[in-house]
Amino acid sequence: MDIANASMYDGSTAMAEAVLMAERVTKRSKVVASAAIHPQYLEVAHTYVQHAGIELQHAQFDSNTGQTLVDSIDDQTAAIVVQSPNFFGCIEDVEALAEKAHAKGALLIVAITEAMSLGLLRSPGASGADIVVAEGQSFGVPLSFGGPYVGLFAIREKYARQIPGRLVGEAYDKQGRRGFVLTLATLEQHTRREKATSNICTNEGLIALAATVYLETMGRRGVQEAARQCAQKAHYAAREIAKVAGWSLPFSGPFFNEFVVRAPSPAAPLLDRLAREKGIDGGIALSRFDANWPNDFLVCVTETNTRAQIDALVAGLADLSKS
Repeated sequence: MDIANASMYDGSTAMAEAVLMAERVTKRSKVVASAAIHPQYLEVAHTYVQHAGIELQHAQFDSNTGQTLVDSIDDQTAAIVVQSPNFFGCIEDVEALAEKAHAKGALLIVAITEAMSLGLLRSPGASGADIVVAEGQSFGVPLSFGGPYVGLFAIREKYARQIPGRLVGEAYDKQGRRGFVLTLATLEQHTRREKATSNICTNEGLIALAATVYLETMGRRGVQEAARQCAQKAHYAAREIAKVAGWSLPFSGPFFNEFVVRAPSPAAPLLDRLAREKGIDGGIALSRFDANWPNDFLVCVTETNTRAQIDALVAGLADLSKS
């Protein structure tokens, strides 16, 4: 992407701000958001738009692939919003979605909750996205029981005057020394007040600094290696779990380091037993978000997981199916 702002609160509010920005850019009031976006991100977006005159529609996902299906876009649509990898871990076809959006004069907003995926997957910007937002927690930021985290927000240059938050520009003094200054500032605490593009009045500067230190330490090759290990270990885990009788992978779409597993019975009590009896955190039961997914749970594997840990998870699931 051409321009990134000087951070947002987190990934969810960054996505909501992107929806508001799309309405300002296109002067249209309908936004189509994928149902495969994290439910909590969708809740935040709804909170932002419910009194802003923006209609937030949901595009369903394919029950076989886990990827988004978009068929309700028209010339009143401001943007399509997708998450990739999505809530189920599946990688969306961003390029195809960009073509659909642009054919109707709409923007494509891509949200990324697992920023480490950028070390391996083709970037949304290279695939045609107009606004890209992300949660930067994976870049060396501790979970800390839910925050603070850091929201990333990047755009095409032609939309620079509509971006929320702060922009930092490079400048030179009369002696030729390089410096950095706030530029195109339209925040409400400055001069424009109610005409400002956004009411966000701070950012997570400390967390952004921590993420910068992590990225500088890891370097390009380090991030790529971490991403490769995430993908390889996750795919190993998925293959081994699929071999266990009674356990299956409901979605066929490509994934990065998260994937859905379908248990032979309701997942929540099984995961509780796995934690209690084996000391293993097997994943998140999706019934927490939708009662229509009683047996499904989301598994995440990162570069920090060892083969022994993955094998212990597989063995633990096998033991559960026996008892």
